[in-house]
Amino acid sequence: MAETTISVRENGPYVVRGPVRLLDSDGVTYQLSGAAVALCRCGASTTKPFCDGTHSRIGFEAAERAVAEEQRSARRPSGRARAIDPRTEGSEQS
Repeated sequence: MAETTISVRENGPYVVRGPVRLLDSDGVTYQLSGAAVALCRCGASTTKPFCDGTHSRIGFEAAERAVAEEQRSARRPSGRARAIDPRTEGSEQS
């Protein structure tokens, strides 16, 4: 079986290479068979879930680094994941 990889382009889309089945928010299924496909990350594409290059025109800027494991696994008491801003984490005064 061929390997599937997802790469993050700087201030751009996710680029998926390899076979993958994509299900969009309308329930439409796309069977992608290995050619590189760019997926929108800025939210402004007119061809969602695919990238149409709008990120370049609107000046999209995104965090490019993955979140550390300890931040990903942080949980609220309800058991739901919570977002952690690494810029402010641990800066609260008692």
